[in-house]
Amino acid sequence: MLSELLKEHTLTNHQQLEKMLVQRMKAIRSTDGYIDLLQLFYTYFGGLEQEIDRYITATELPDYQQRRKSAALANDITALGGTPQAKAFGTALPTIQNTTQAYGALYVIEGSTLGGKIISKMMAQQLDIKDSTGLSFFNSYGDNTELMWDTFKQTLNNRVKSEGEAAEVIESANQTFGKFKEWAAR
Repeated sequence: MLSELLKEHTLTNHQQLEKMLVQRMKAIRSTDGYIDLLQLFYTYFGGLEQEIDRYITATELPDYQQRRKSAALANDITALGGTPQAKAFGTALPTIQNTTQAYGALYVIEGSTLGGKIISKMMAQQLDIKDSTGLSFFNSYGDNTELMWDTFKQTLNNRVKSEGEAAEVIESANQTFGKFKEWAAR
């Protein structure tokens, strides 16, 4: 199954990015620090979504609009008193020139929802947030997170038909993790 290959072949890049982001999250002690974290996700995922939009639509993936994250990020930033910054573009993003590569990038975005509940809880505690203000991105699909992830993996597994396409999805996902790590380090 492609989803298992993806997990295996992106593990190193995933872990490197995750380590960097977790350290950053643990250090957040103010709303401004949290807004900076949200800006990081908004600018990168927002630019990434614009690229993905060229190849994946509701025709290709019926629940695609629900899977877009930049609006929730912009709403969280605004709710906390910030202004969304300019989205990443060009060489800051992975190469996405077809639907297969778009799915590789979307794999990274969708995978980010899995840790969302933990991150949401951590941010609420660190910043004493009681009413979920600014947590919609990390709360993402709420109780449906596992279902949405499983549905995405099933779609991905069914869509990719050849070893060449599988290799292209894996390369795109690795590139997406790597470019996000570079974006976070800037």
